[in-house]
Amino acid sequence: MMSRILNRATAVLLGLSLLALPLPATAQGVVKAQYGDWQMSCDTPPGASFEQCAIIQNVTAEDQPNVGLSVIVLKTADRQARLLRVLAPLGVLLPNGLGLNIDGTDMGRVAFVRCLPNGCVAEVVMDDALIKQLSEGSTAIFVVFKTPEEGIGIPVSLDGFKDGFANLP
Repeated sequence: MMSRILNRATAVLLGLSLLALPLPATAQGVVKAQYGDWQMSCDTPPGASFEQCAIIQNVTAEDQPNVGLSVIVLKTADRQARLLRVLAPLGVLLPNGLGLNIDGTDMGRVAFVRCLPNGCVAEVVMDDALIKQLSEGSTAIFVVFKTPEEGIGIPVSLDGFKDGFANLP
């Protein structure tokens, strides 16, 4: 499913990722609300005239506390797209991309789009089907790779995702 989303939105994704970049990839900004395990954080990007908000969850691998992810969900400034952005640590194997599994269903992999000083970013435009799965699910497992054979599954609670997403401005 994620590969189908990517095929449809590759050109749009690259453009939107640049537009949406001003929101920090980490949980900076002002925390406005808590929805289960998700925090709504808002910030006014440099040069913007209005605040942009995202729901964010920071997690670490259970067996490797030095491997963490920031999972960020936001609507683009023009409100035309909904993005799932994941900041993975430096040192992950980029060609393998980022895997996603929701409640035991393999959703596929998405490519990393850029690396920043604090990590590498994978991003996908979310369609209604993916939003529904995230909203109705209980656990998402994001998979990063240290080697082509060694994936590290990092669980992300979906508790509060539905309410947090519904309250994004």
